[in-house]
Amino acid sequence: MKIILNQDVPNLGEEGDVCVVKDGYARNYLLPTGAAVIYNNANLAIFKSRAEAIEKRKIAKREASKSLKEKLDNVSLDIVVAAGESGKLFGSVTAMMVQAELAKLGFEIEKKKIEVASHAIKMTGTYTARVHLYENDSSVITLNVKSEAEVKAAAKAAEKAAAEAAKAAEKAAAEAAAAEAAAAEAPAEEN
Repeated sequence: MKIILNQDVPNLGEEGDVCVVKDGYARNYLLPTGAAVIYNNANLAIFKSRAEAIEKRKIAKREASKSLKEKLDNVSLDIVVAAGESGKLFGSVTAMMVQAELAKLGFEIEKKKIEVASHAIKMTGTYTARVHLYENDSSVITLNVKSEAEVKAAAKAAEKAAAEAAKAAEKAAAEAAAAEAAAAEAPAEEN
């Protein structure tokens, strides 16, 4: 069956494209969801009149995709999950977790557009994930998968180091104050 797409359909085409698909796919999915209309002279005339607007939308999507690609190429996500001592995760890192972390950074990307290497990450370490953008554009992001225990230990060590630094600063300030007081007393005694 010959159809005209009303919207972008993955693995089929973009808005305004004329496609030939199986009758069942058109009747049971594309036509009822409004993703396509039957190819005929009336519908073809409607799409020809909207061709300029459709082309403008495609250009806008390409531009948005390029700018998003530039931003995403520099993204490195830190994902903290529960893991055993050997680094094996209790569960796995999935596209949904990557999507949630990207959302925290302000990127709104559909889960189905995120491709995690080997579909699920099951060990701590550094991995990459591919984000499919418009047309053939895609971006690769870096995933740093860390254990909750490692992160907590690092936080405790940083907290301890900060406390020690604060104590050292306090001690140095007290010594400096004592030295100033001694220096102030010494000229007073000479007079």
